[in-house]
Amino acid sequence: MGVLIEKLHARDAESLYKFELENRSFFEKMVPTRGSEYYEFEIFKERHETLLNEQADGISYFYLIKAKSGSILGRINLVDIDRPQKIAYLGYRVGQMHTGKGVAKKALKLLLETLTDLNIKLVKAKTTTDNVASQKVLENNGFEQTESNGEEFEMNGQRLKFVNYIFTNSSLA
Repeated sequence: MGVLIEKLHARDAESLYKFELENRSFFEKMVPTRGSEYYEFEIFKERHETLLNEQADGISYFYLIKAKSGSILGRINLVDIDRPQKIAYLGYRVGQMHTGKGVAKKALKLLLETLTDLNIKLVKAKTTTDNVASQKVLENNGFEQTESNGEEFEMNGQRLKFVNYIFTNSSLA
């Protein structure tokens, strides 16, 4: 499957909203809920604008993962960028119908290729101990596990921990 990443734009609000609605229950099995308010379109549009402002300010970069046809397959982001330290935090999610097809792996590879242009040296990521697929995506793209946070939390009736990863952009190291 051909995959590309494209920076988030104002025109994406409606299609992204539909994507989030369609995948809500799937995402909420893996990450804490964003709350029902998030799924009210007017509030979603306000949050979308906030993300665009963060992107314009260089605080974060938000990308849509798309098929060559233009349909949204997922999202991938670099957030909370520390400019002096050149550190960013990674987040991504792929829609339920597109998991297991290498979409996240390809999108992350594309994102990592932008790091030098964005002047980012280190990317930090975390996933849960039960999310083996996400761990494989990170490791297959050169992320190294740094630690497993010893603090447990409960999500969807399971006791979980976070597993932390880092990626070093050797072009800026």
